[in-house]
Amino acid sequence: MIDKLEMFIALANERHFGRAAEVCGVTQPTLSSAIRQLEDQLGVQLVFRGSRFQGLTPEGQRVLDWGRRIVGDMRALKDEMRTVRAGLSGNVRIGVIPTALPMIAGLTAPFIARHPNVRVSILSRTSAEILSGIESLDLDAGITYLDNEPLGRVAQIPLYAEFYRLLCAASSPLADRESVSWAEVAEQPLCLLTGDMQNRRIINQHLAEAGARVTAQVESNSTIALTAHVMTGRWASVVPRELALMFAGGGQLRAIPIVEPEVEHTVGLIAARRDPLTPVLAALIAEAERFGKMSGL
Repeated sequence: MIDKLEMFIALANERHFGRAAEVCGVTQPTLSSAIRQLEDQLGVQLVFRGSRFQGLTPEGQRVLDWGRRIVGDMRALKDEMRTVRAGLSGNVRIGVIPTALPMIAGLTAPFIARHPNVRVSILSRTSAEILSGIESLDLDAGITYLDNEPLGRVAQIPLYAEFYRLLCAASSPLADRESVSWAEVAEQPLCLLTGDMQNRRIINQHLAEAGARVTAQVESNSTIALTAHVMTGRWASVVPRELALMFAGGGQLRAIPIVEPEVEHTVGLIAARRDPLTPVLAALIAEAERFGKMSGL
C-alpha cells in the first residue's frame, strides 16, 4: 500500500504517467498497474483517464491528502528507526527564497557540525514553490518570509529580520549618500527580481506606499544576474542588506540604506505540521531556534 501511495503521489505531482514512473524508478506499465490496484483496494476511481493523464477525481484528491499524511508518517518512522540504529543521518531538502541564500550557511553549517552524517540539499525556490514543495513532500522545509503573505498550516520559526539597501555602482550619483528614500529609489533605472518572487512584491508595495510605480527595465529570478547589471553602472537594484553587503565589499558597488521608512520583514524556517517530526527535521528546527535567538528574534 505504501509503495502504491508513493506512486500515486508522484503521479499527482507530475501529472504525467511517464514522468511519474521515471521519478519512482519503475516502468510506466508498472506504475499504471499500481494505480489500478490502489483503486481496486480502495473501491473508488482515483484518476480520470484518456489518452493521457486528465487529473484526479474528487475521491482521488481526498486519497492524495490522506496519502501524503500516511507516506510522510512512514518516512518519519523509517528515519526514527534509522536514528535508533545508527544515530542521526539522512538527507534534508530545504527550499530557500533567493534573497535568503546568503544567510543559509549560518543555519546549515552549525547544523551539519552537530550532525555530520546528515546531508543537506539547498534548492533555490520562490515562496509559492516552497509551500507547494512542502505539501507535495518534495521538500522537508523552507526558508521564506513569515509576515507578508499567508502561509497556511505550517510550523514557523523566525530566523532574522530582513532590511533593504539600494545597490548601485560607485559611479552612481547616489553612491556617496548615507541613506536614500523609497521615493528617490523609484527615480533610479532599476533592475529587480521577477514578479513571481515575493521580494519583488514587497518592493513594489513599499514603492507604491511612497507614491511611486516602477517598471523595471531588467528583471531576473537570479540575484547574481541583477548584481551583474548593477556593476555595468547603468542600473541600480533593491536587495536585502546581507546580500548588498556581500557584493559591495570589493569597492565597485555601494550598499545604501533605504529609509523613509526603513522597513523590515521577518524571514524564517517553515515545515509541515507533523507529530512526530522526523528526527532530522526536529534537529533542523532546533538549530533554527538557536539561530533565531542569536539574531535577536
